[in-house]
Amino acid sequence: MLLGSVLNPINSTIIAVALVPIGSALGAPPSQTAWLVSALYLATSLGQPVVGRLIDLFGPRRLFLLSTGLVGVAGVVGALAPNLGVLIAARVLLGFGTCAGYPAAMALLRGEAERTGRDSPGGVLTALAVANQTIAVVGPLLGGLLIAAGGWRTTFALNVPLAVAAVVLGMLRLPKPADGAGRPRHERPAAQLDLPGMALFAATLVSLLLFLMNLHLRDWYLVAITVAAGAAFAARELRAATPFIDLRVLGGNTPLLATYGRALVAYVVAYAFLYGFTQWTEEGFGLSPFHAGLAQIPMFLLAIGVSVVSGRSRGVRGKLLLGAAGQIVACVLILTLTAESPLWMLLLVALVFGIPQGLNNLALQNSVYFQADPERTASSAGLLRTFAYVGSMIASSASAAAFGHRADTGGMHTLAWVMLGAGVVYLLLTVFDRTLGRGPAPDTRSAV
Repeated sequence: MLLGSVLNPINSTIIAVALVPIGSALGAPPSQTAWLVSALYLATSLGQPVVGRLIDLFGPRRLFLLSTGLVGVAGVVGALAPNLGVLIAARVLLGFGTCAGYPAAMALLRGEAERTGRDSPGGVLTALAVANQTIAVVGPLLGGLLIAAGGWRTTFALNVPLAVAAVVLGMLRLPKPADGAGRPRHERPAAQLDLPGMALFAATLVSLLLFLMNLHLRDWYLVAITVAAGAAFAARELRAATPFIDLRVLGGNTPLLATYGRALVAYVVAYAFLYGFTQWTEEGFGLSPFHAGLAQIPMFLLAIGVSVVSGRSRGVRGKLLLGAAGQIVACVLILTLTAESPLWMLLLVALVFGIPQGLNNLALQNSVYFQADPERTASSAGLLRTFAYVGSMIASSASAAAFGHRADTGGMHTLAWVMLGAGVVYLLLTVFDRTLGRGPAPDTRSAV
């Protein structure tokens, strides 16, 4: 369960230090290599809720095995890619391949809670958060080591042994539907899956994300497609007997909607830092990919410690407020950096960012677990990741626009202002959210 859930973050963090070497090897500027980031999140943001819904209906085993197997295929394609286009295709495959890990984990936790009658898996939820943070620690450093040892292609080849291990463990340990651990089969899967709703959801999301990846007035038609497809999707879901995303229930679940909104802006800040700041440390500050990875370690080490300590409490309001403050302080510090800044200033920025990294992910994850309809735990968890990936798309687009052909200090400061604005929105969404109590995350299942 832990291995499957970290396949996505390890590919997210490794690519951060590989963007510059890939660009140099393939003759692509940052505005083009940004598609390596966007491609994975475009595929994952679309696939997470779809795969999550399939897991809700049929259990996690088959979906987990199929998806993680695709990760291995993507690793081979990426390692052998002759150009940037094939490399982007490999990242799309990785996006779809990593879709099942997190929703499957949340569904397994819900199933175990129902089996044992213990609906407070705080320790396991914390373990999931810490595992993701640990991989985030290893990712940039491991990426730097792999690039130094065998070039950037090794960062894709790494997926092959990881996928093999995930598939083998999944076959050995994941409960089979016959064991009663998964959802029962349905006689009419097409009706249960709401295929028209999924197609309209895909059209809405793809057109929106394509627009966000390259903001320009000439692409106004993508906005029109987004609005039209979104309206058709809403009309379909409000009429469907078994909707893909039950908008009637979701619309009445204000706490969950607020959580999704916070996830979007939180990940604008997080991913703009992960990709934008890392590129600047290499091109604007002059660090090697290996040392750029080392510069991220203070953030992730502190994030792990914060997650472990704060994971003992189910309360979320304090975590969210402190996470918001950490984001804002870190963004202000970035605005003071220049190419002549001492190295300890970069490490200080990374250290401050460790606070929101450790708090926000855990608080958002716990909120969804307790706020979502138990029958849609996996799809709700997948939708959380979708909102997060929309935030990553905005961050990627902002990074490409800020840097252009080179990640210089002026572009980093421009990006920092975008991050600061998102951080302020995150703070306001938390301060004015009256559904957040001072104690445990609100349990809204009676309302849905």
